[in-house]
Amino acid sequence: MDLGLKDRVAIIGGGSKGLGRACADSLAQEGANLVICSRNAGELDRVAGEISAATGVEVLAVAGDLSQLEDIQALVKRTADHYGRLDILVNNSGGPPAGRALDTSEEVWLQSIDMALMFFIRMSRESVPHMKDGGWGRIVNILASSVYQPIDNLVTSGVTRMGAVAYAKSLADEVGRDNILVNNVAPGYLLTDRMMHIFETRSQDTGANVEDLLQAHSSTIPVGRLGRPEELGDLVTFLSSEKNSYTTGSTILVDGGVVRSLI
Repeated sequence: MDLGLKDRVAIIGGGSKGLGRACADSLAQEGANLVICSRNAGELDRVAGEISAATGVEVLAVAGDLSQLEDIQALVKRTADHYGRLDILVNNSGGPPAGRALDTSEEVWLQSIDMALMFFIRMSRESVPHMKDGGWGRIVNILASSVYQPIDNLVTSGVTRMGAVAYAKSLADEVGRDNILVNNVAPGYLLTDRMMHIFETRSQDTGANVEDLLQAHSSTIPVGRLGRPEELGDLVTFLSSEKNSYTTGSTILVDGGVVRSLI
């Protein structure tokens, strides 16, 4: 299947590792040119070289702090200046700090809002004008299954990312006639560094062995295992493609069937 992504230009937040790297790899395999961004310039340059060598696409590495508006504006401007276009935005940020509803400090709440809500708003707001200029665009937000049901010790994730769902739905309504589609993916337990950190935190809290916690959790997943980052990356690539021409304003779970909600 030709997804129509050859020579499209995609920005991927946090594209040097984890779910962002999986999205970058998948989009590059379909011929899209990339801009990847994170704080670590050295790691970004290394990853950009690896992806380009493996796929032949151009990968521009832009270091920056995506919790800061100025860095977001600079990222989008550099993309437009370098490629002359911007077609795809994959909004992926680090997860907010772990914490419980009554124990999370004011400082952590404000940090989480910047990281896991304002990030999505700012990136979209800066990128959409370029998509309108090109008459085509796709925005995919990587959220979490906490938008469907709370996850223990991750209250900031659920609260801030539900705000991102509401924003994406409103944005999808506003830009659909500009041929810009906006969707969310909600990963469950995928084997990333971030997920391992969550299990390590639980291990410290409970005294249980990390491997035992992983095995116990795998047994609660209908498919019997934790997910792989590339399984999410391939879905993001489809949602970013010309083959996705009618799905917008949706939030799609990638969790192996863990969330039991009917809608």
